[in-house]
Amino acid sequence: MSSMNLEHFFPQAKAWVDTLGDIPPGSWVKGPKFGYASWEVGHILSLIVIGGTTILMNLRLLGAGVTEEKPSEIYRNLRVLQNIGVIGIIITGVLIGAANATKLYDSSAFTVKMMALLSGIILTYGVSRPVAAANGAVALMPKIWFAIGGSIFLIDLWMFATTDLIDVGIYHVITAAALILIPVTRGRLRWGYIAGMVVLIVAQFVHTHFVIKPDDYDHLNPVNKIYTALYAVWIVGTALITLFRGRGEEGGPLTKLVAYSTMLVWVLGAAAGRWIAFQ
Repeated sequence: MSSMNLEHFFPQAKAWVDTLGDIPPGSWVKGPKFGYASWEVGHILSLIVIGGTTILMNLRLLGAGVTEEKPSEIYRNLRVLQNIGVIGIIITGVLIGAANATKLYDSSAFTVKMMALLSGIILTYGVSRPVAAANGAVALMPKIWFAIGGSIFLIDLWMFATTDLIDVGIYHVITAAALILIPVTRGRLRWGYIAGMVVLIVAQFVHTHFVIKPDDYDHLNPVNKIYTALYAVWIVGTALITLFRGRGEEGGPLTKLVAYSTMLVWVLGAAAGRWIAFQ
């Protein structure tokens, strides 16, 4: 798919966007006094805070992680840090964006990141936190917000996976999902899942390094796409099994689906941000 950047959706804003780097706060951030790199570090640290605390809280909803505490207790312990992380992302993001507006305006990766941020806030504040506070019970309003935030997440995921130049970044999301399933699965399911992943990784390595020459891109690209699909099927299939296995005090399939989605949407946002530099 061709680039789906903000210029594609809002072409009339180009003249205004081109001025943002020359006026405050964009001009301040680019200047020596405030330091562009410092704000980037703050942005990354904020993402680590919201991402890390969200993962801890939602792993608990999946019956993994800090299982000694109830989900509601973990939520109460982490909610302030989550607020700090989101506020930090927004403030530093606005400043960095103003200083680099022209590039971001023409970046489909930035569009994916903004959609992930919107979906992440909806899923975290409208769904995951209320569900954790209720120890896994999903009330009506969280269900409504999940339908909205989840739809944005799926559209965003599709854009990331099908847009030229950044589509390879979907491997970040696949890798995160693969790692999340290791502590979530149990017993034979865990070992079977890990064994399947190892087989796929080894098969891809052999296929793309020995069967096909590493510089034969005409043949490598379709083969890698096939393996990407196989990874996705294996991971999603295993995740579906966990949805309906071992309903505990944390809740049932919908609660677990909320947890998976909320963790991965922040990974998607981080991955998209990583690929802005490549456009």
